[in-house]
Amino acid sequence: MRQKRAILIAGPTASGKSALGLKHAREQNGVIINTDAMQVYSVLDGLTARPPADDLAQAPHRLYGVIKPGERFSTGGWLTAVKPLLDEAAAAEQVPIFVGGTGLYFDALINGFAEVPVVPPEIAAEVQREVDGLDAAARGALIAARDPAIAARLKAPDPQRVARALAVLAATGRSLASFQDDVQAGLLGEFELERIVLNPDRTVLAERIARRFATMLESGAVEEVEALRALGLDPMLPAMKAIGVREISDWLDGRISREQAIELAVIATRQYAKRQRTWFRNRMGAWTWIDPPAA
Repeated sequence: MRQKRAILIAGPTASGKSALGLKHAREQNGVIINTDAMQVYSVLDGLTARPPADDLAQAPHRLYGVIKPGERFSTGGWLTAVKPLLDEAAAAEQVPIFVGGTGLYFDALINGFAEVPVVPPEIAAEVQREVDGLDAAARGALIAARDPAIAARLKAPDPQRVARALAVLAATGRSLASFQDDVQAGLLGEFELERIVLNPDRTVLAERIARRFATMLESGAVEEVEALRALGLDPMLPAMKAIGVREISDWLDGRISREQAIELAVIATRQYAKRQRTWFRNRMGAWTWIDPPAA
């Protein structure tokens, strides 16, 4: 039997992952599987930089825009959705190509994931409100006091990880550490893997980020934010925290100018890209790192 193959393409935002994934899909009869936590949500097509219609017509794409913005979607939920897609790809003799910037998705895909019960939205929102606004020292003190087991595993009291751990504790009465100790196997154990991290020059990436956000504004991002706001969703939901939503909302509400909205969104995107690079360096150092074309 022929060895199963899969291609994994990670990288910071605006690094050219989608273009490379599409190239591989066309050349190798591939199916592209979204590996980005924000691109799973509907409504924000442009603001989350989902592949455009031209790309969708050239190769099959899966798990893009399939979750309503009023829902929460976890790493466990993503893995569950991926399993039947691998079976479908095998039946069609297609190469699964995982493309995205969410490191936790890649890590779970390869190394496995702890099955943590779903946290009720109201508990997650309550915990998030408690964590929001705390500096690193305060977050560290909070998680150390409530869940010392998970605190000992955190290299830094990242706001997302602290909120996640506290929400799990509040919902289940168990430390997230206890779930992590019962990790299930990854999904690609039988696959030959090609693992790629795109690593563009910092200056080039900064320019691409600025250029892309300007294009987003001209291509419907404002209308997407207006549609999202019209849903009256909890501001603590993940989709509401997509970069650009708050900045464009503040502009629409007259709190800042259009130019300030652009500047703040670009800065936030650059900071996000920096965090992604750090994660990839720490967890994907053995992957093949590629400096993509500047265009």
